[in-house]
Amino acid sequence: MKSNFLNIFTLITIITFTSCGDKAKEAETKKAAEAAVAEAMSVTYNVNTDDSTIEWKGFKPTGTHNGTINIKEGIINVNDGVIESGKFAIDMTSITVLDIPVEKEGNAKLVGHLSSADFFDVEKYPVSKFQITGIETKDGKTMLSGNLTLKDATNNISIPVTTTVNGDKLTLTSETFTIDRSKWNVEYGSKSFFDNLGDKFINDDIELKVTLTANKA
Repeated sequence: MKSNFLNIFTLITIITFTSCGDKAKEAETKKAAEAAVAEAMSVTYNVNTDDSTIEWKGFKPTGTHNGTINIKEGIINVNDGVIESGKFAIDMTSITVLDIPVEKEGNAKLVGHLSSADFFDVEKYPVSKFQITGIETKDGKTMLSGNLTLKDATNNISIPVTTTVNGDKLTLTSETFTIDRSKWNVEYGSKSFFDNLGDKFINDDIELKVTLTANKA
């Protein structure tokens, strides 16, 4: 019996640490920085909103939820094949949930909750923003930095991205990364704000992956 107990305990420990290791690395987060400025020789690309999206994933003790958010509009300025500046707007009214069938009551319920004042308060803050502040190569990766505005807070984040410029088309894809929602005043179910949640908390980490395509203006 003791041997069986130890085996079960070991399995639970392995699963726990494996799950923690699977979560994407948190983006380096700092105070808002000055936005990058395009030079006169830069080329402007308009974001193609039909082919651009943000994937999200949230965590809680009993599982995860995931979905998408649409890009509303945006421009990216490129100089000699390298992104120089730009910005894009995020349509917070477009939040979708993919892990619950759309015909199920739980889908609309979760979308409604995420859109409410408990989370992103979409009625008051229908648009979030990302404005590029710089780009550099670090440890062999291209790191894109920008001011991310959610609700009434703005922080600067640095995320690893892959960019390709092919003729009139630009593609930017980030690695999956996390942000700490508490830094943007998204308080619901967060241990950063409440002490008496027990196992009813929701992790502060939100995984994100950005995919943008843009066409030369």
